[in-house]
Order: sequence, then C-alpha cells, then structure tokens
Amino acid sequence: MLVIFDCDGVLVDSEPLANTCFARALGREGLDWTVEETMRRLMGRSMRSCVEIVEGELGRALPGDFVDRLQADTLQAFRDAPLQTVPGVVEAIDAIEAAGIATCVASSGGLDKMRVTLGITGLWSRFEGRIFSSSQVPRGKPFPDLFLHAAIQIDQQPFDCTVVEDSLPGIQAARSAGMRALAYVGASHTDADALRAAGGRTFDSMSSLPMLAWAPRV
Repeated sequence: MLVIFDCDGVLVDSEPLANTCFARALGREGLDWTVEETMRRLMGRSMRSCVEIVEGELGRALPGDFVDRLQADTLQAFRDAPLQTVPGVVEAIDAIEAAGIATCVASSGGLDKMRVTLGITGLWSRFEGRIFSSSQVPRGKPFPDLFLHAAIQIDQQPFDCTVVEDSLPGIQAARSAGMRALAYVGASHTDADALRAAGGRTFDSMSSLPMLAWAPRV
C-alpha cells in the first residue's frame, strides 16, 4: 500500500499565502481576481496550466519573468510567515508509517518550491527521495500522469494507492489514475461538495486520516 500526499494544503498550510501572492501578481497584470477567485480557478493546477488559463483570460502572453517574480514573492512570504504544517498531519504520517504503509509526496508545485515549503516545515528530509512534481510528467492534474508516476517510482499498483488531496483537479487526477481519493476539507478554502462529487471521500481532521488510509476500498 502507498499513501500519496499532495503538498500545498495537505502537508503545508500554504494555499492562503500562495494565492494572496498570486492574486496580487495578477492584479499587476490587469486581471482583477480576488484571492477566492484565484483559488477557485487555479488551485491544484501546475504553474504551466495556470499560466495558460491566465493568458487565455488576458488575451495576451504574460511577461517572460512573471513566473520567476511570482515564485520569489511567494517563497519570501512563506519564509516571513513562517509557513506551518497542516494541523495534525505530522502525527497522521507517523501513524500511517508505523502501520507499515509507504508514503510519498506528489504535487503540482515544482521541486524548488517544495524544497522551500517542506524544508521550512521540516518535512523535506522525511520524504526525500519520494517527492514528485508535475514538472516530471507530460501533463499535470487533473490528468493522472503524476500519481501514476509516483506509484511506478515506489513500485506500487494504482489500486493499492490512496491519494490525499484538497483540490478538485487533484481528486480528479486520483480517480482517473484508479486510486482511492481522500479529500481533506478542514480548511476554509476547500469545497467539500465539489470534492465529494468528483469522487473524494471527505474528512475534516487529520486525526481521521490514518483509519481512512488503511480502510478497505469502496
């Protein structure tokens, strides 16, 4: 068995900070999205996909340095906060691994970003060697490529994998990969109804995760 963790919003409480930075950057380009709209439209997607969506809305290309400037601003915000883990997730990982279940991380974020976010929160060393990014596959979420890549790297079959996500594209990707999908809805930015409709089994506390992770498939 393998439990695949998304990073942002599941391991680290980064979504409000990251999307505040993203909305501010979009405002400078003339796209007046609120933080909530930015989350709804972009959360859980690869940066490549986000750029495509934004450029479609603007009707023009973003500046060549847009992504680099956004990344720099976002990572500085994480350091300044400083970024924290999602409440209870470290204890949940402890319990899952104590039961002999393998774990890994598979995120739409780049490896450089995760090196900072997981580094600040002390999780990089824990998952090192088992951290995968959408930059390593042809298509990001909601396509299944990333989760299938993670399963192959850990030598697990998709039907033996459980994905822990908080975004709609992530739940869609997990189901497309033929994996169980657990949808964390303990944060205010999540849409429990949408995640449930997409095939995710919702839960609102990380203390519930270990029992869900080794529950029989349904």
